[in-house]
Amino acid sequence: MPFLQYSSQRNLRKDIYEAYINRCNHNDERDNKEIVTQLAALRAEKAGLLGYTSHADFILEENMAKTPAKANELLHQLWDAALPVAKQEAAEMQALMNREGKGEQLEAWDWFYYADKVRKEKYAYDAEALRPYFKLENVREGLFFTAKKLYGLNFHLLKNVPVYHEEVSAYEVKSDDGTLVGLLYLDFHPRTSKRGGAWMTSYRKQSINANGRVAPIISIVCNFSRPTATQPALLTPDEAETFFHEAGHALHGLLSDVTYETLSGTSVPRDFVELPSQVMEHWAFEPEVLAQYARHYETGELIPAALVEKMKAASRFNQGFATVEYLAASLLDMAYHTLPAGNNIVPLAFEKEQMDTIGLIPQIAPRYRSTYFQHIFAGGYSAGYYSYIWSEVLDSDAFAAFKEAGNIFDQATAESFRKNYWRKVERKNQWTCILPSVNENQM
Repeated sequence: MPFLQYSSQRNLRKDIYEAYINRCNHNDERDNKEIVTQLAALRAEKAGLLGYTSHADFILEENMAKTPAKANELLHQLWDAALPVAKQEAAEMQALMNREGKGEQLEAWDWFYYADKVRKEKYAYDAEALRPYFKLENVREGLFFTAKKLYGLNFHLLKNVPVYHEEVSAYEVKSDDGTLVGLLYLDFHPRTSKRGGAWMTSYRKQSINANGRVAPIISIVCNFSRPTATQPALLTPDEAETFFHEAGHALHGLLSDVTYETLSGTSVPRDFVELPSQVMEHWAFEPEVLAQYARHYETGELIPAALVEKMKAASRFNQGFATVEYLAASLLDMAYHTLPAGNNIVPLAFEKEQMDTIGLIPQIAPRYRSTYFQHIFAGGYSAGYYSYIWSEVLDSDAFAAFKEAGNIFDQATAESFRKNYWRKVERKNQWTCILPSVNENQM
C-alpha cells in the first residue's frame, strides 16, 4: 500500500496492484478457486443437513443479527449511502489527473496515489509528520492511563516471568483494591517468524474453578516499526489507533468474569466481538488522552491543537472508498454463504456477478477478493464479515453515552458499560449478551 500511495511510476503501480488482487489466482498449486467452490458447497450442504436454509442462517442464529436478511438490510442501507460518496471521490481525483494534462483515466492502481495528493491539497496534512508525537512508549502509557481512568486498572512491568521472545514485555494487571486481574504480554515489532498485522490473543482464558477466579493471560501483538539508532519507535496516528483497538480486545479478555472458559472474554458472537475493541479507538485522540501521551519525542511539546484538528478532518477523507471496499467484501461474504445446498459456483464469475449487481465501480475492488478472502474461508468470519460495521453502530452509541454524560471518563457510565455490555449470562451452557435499557446510565 505505501508503494501504491507514493510511487509516481504508474506502470509499476499497475503491476503491483494487479499482482496483489490476483493472489492465489494463477491456476497453479497455490490456486484457491476450487477450494472456494468446495467450501461454499460443503458449508451449504452441512447447513441443509442441520435443517437450515443456508450456512449464513446456521451461523447467524447465534449472532446478534439472527438472520441473513437483517445483516444484508444494514449492508445495503450503508451501501446506498456510501457508493455516491466514493463516486464523488473518484471524480475529485479524475479532476486532479485532468489538471496534470496527461489524458489518463483514473484506474484502481491510481486511487491511493491520487487520494494522497487530494488529501494534501485539501487538508495540507501528512500523517508521517505526526510520527514524532506518537512515540510508542508514550502511546502505551496513554493507553494505560485510559484503562486506569475507566476501569481502575493498574499495569506493573514484570521482570520475573517467562516471555516467548526477548522483545516481549509482561505486565501484571491489578484493580485499585489490589486484586489480580490478569497478565498482559505486549509484542510490538516485526521479526522473521512473525506474521503481519495486529491482533489480541489469549494464552489462558479467564474461568472460575474450586479455588476461585482463574486470571487470564492475554497478549497484544503488533508489527510497529522498530526504533533506529537515532530515533525511538514512532507510530502514525493509524497505528496508535490500532494499538487502542487491540487493547480493547485485551481488556475484554482481562475483565471477563464467567465460570466457563468456553464463554470467556472474546468468546462472543462475531457481530459483538468488535464492540469492546472499536469503542476504545474513540478515546485515542480525545484531548484529555492526547495530553497524557502525544508529546514530541525530542522537545516534549504537546501536539498542537491545530494539528489534531487537521488529523481529525483528514481522517474523514476517502471514507467513501474505505466504506465501499469493506461493504463490497461483506456483501460478497453473505452472497457465498446464502447459497443453497447443491451449488457449484465458479468463484470469480460469481464474484463479478455479485459486484455488478450492487454497482461497484471499476476503480474499487472488494477489500478481499474470493481467492484470498482468508477471513471467511480460513479465519472464522464466514457469514460474519459484516460484523465490523454492525459493531461500529454499537460502539458509536456506547461512546455517545460518555459524551452525553459530559465526561469521557464518567464512572457510572464506565461501570454500566463494563457490567452490561460485556456481561454474559450462563444458562445450560448457553449465554446471551445483556444490553442495558436505553435509559440506564444513558447507555
